[in-house]
Amino acid sequence: MSQVRVRFAPSPTGFFHIGSARTALFNWLYARHTGGTFILRIEDTDQARNSEAYLKLIYDSLTWLGLDWDEGPDPSGVGERGGFGPYRQSQRGDIYQRYKQQLLASGRAYEKDGAVWFKLLGERYKVFDDHRKKEVEKVRTAPVVIHDRIRGRVERQEDEDFVIFRSDGNPVFHFVNVVDDIEMKVSHIIRGEDHLSNTSKHVRLYEGIGVTPPVFAHIPLILKAPEMGQGKMSKRDKGALIEEYQQRHFLPEALVNYLSLLGWNPGDDREKMPIADIVKLFDLPDVNQSNAKFDGRKLANMNMTYLLEQPADRFLALARAYFARPEAEASAVALARADALKADPAYFREIMLLAQPKIKSIDELGAYTAYFFTDDFPIDAKVKEKVMAKGDPQARLAELIAAIPAMDFSSDPAIEAGIKSLAEGKGLGFGDYQAVARLAVSGTNAGPSITSIFRVLGKERVKARLQKFPARA
Repeated sequence: MSQVRVRFAPSPTGFFHIGSARTALFNWLYARHTGGTFILRIEDTDQARNSEAYLKLIYDSLTWLGLDWDEGPDPSGVGERGGFGPYRQSQRGDIYQRYKQQLLASGRAYEKDGAVWFKLLGERYKVFDDHRKKEVEKVRTAPVVIHDRIRGRVERQEDEDFVIFRSDGNPVFHFVNVVDDIEMKVSHIIRGEDHLSNTSKHVRLYEGIGVTPPVFAHIPLILKAPEMGQGKMSKRDKGALIEEYQQRHFLPEALVNYLSLLGWNPGDDREKMPIADIVKLFDLPDVNQSNAKFDGRKLANMNMTYLLEQPADRFLALARAYFARPEAEASAVALARADALKADPAYFREIMLLAQPKIKSIDELGAYTAYFFTDDFPIDAKVKEKVMAKGDPQARLAELIAAIPAMDFSSDPAIEAGIKSLAEGKGLGFGDYQAVARLAVSGTNAGPSITSIFRVLGKERVKARLQKFPARA
């Protein structure tokens, strides 16, 4: 195989969409699989919508996902890497003018109504277009045959000349993409299926310029989850923006793993895969033709699986980064976040490692652990109603308060044995005490085991919370 050169060419005109991330990922994977080159090219010719903030977001998102580029602008915003630049289309105007003049000189382009048009070759005839309500000139040409590495043989028809430079002097998308891919020696164009309709124009442009087209591979679209409606996932849909996952402290390797399986199959039933294995196995013929459905729950479970496997030190670093994030609102959870950062490191570590097996994402840590860091935690009204309606929770609470001073809090088994001994003496079970005890010391019915909560809080804090609970209930 000749040197593989692929490119990802986003526009800095909005937030970074999950579909764009998946396109970048598939290009990156193919480059890494083949030992090729991954190029980042910025399509910033839309001066009205371009934003340096959105450009930085592209750099930051790709870097966060681990999709390093071999050629393109430096993420610092100063300079670039690679010998085929500039890598921002706004800086390539002279190159586009040179190719325009080449087409005009060869007779494959002409000027009309102030614009420059690409000229198709073939017999010309006129027909009345019902949609446009006017007579238009058509060209009899053979179908454009595209041998797509994913979709197979595709035929499309181009039967009208098309604009390559608008009357305002600016080149159109089709023209600049073809010119850039020629100049940057792109060997494979891997992009979304929605671009397949453009490809016949691009093939004709390659032919007009006198260059063999690269290999095309059109990857399936990402569709909305059924509960979100129908159609392609848009930037307005929940979970569609990469920055959402950064803000929620998802693990980038979990998101990359999930995105790699949206439209590609490794050939077996594996889902969780290290990136080295994905790179080794990824190839274009294994990409599906059918569209992929986004599943937020599956992604959350993937993230949870990765979280469970994180070494303690990395999980603690992720947790500290989460708690250090500014909170928009003043709340009990927000106050607890501030207290968490002030807590004794050993105490913080113990609580975080208790939470690690239970959460799906880092952003659940605040609500999940708040009661460990503040005595002013909220009581879940629905949980309270359910717990207080069963049996005689007030009596169980009083019995537990009386038993606490004599109980051994040195370990979870010791605490469990103490509660079981109390329960057996009353002819009851462990569960008769567990629900009201958990509600009293944490305000909810979720979290680590009640024995772990008791042990970490300590005997005095547990007793104080149990005593205070009747007034709060």
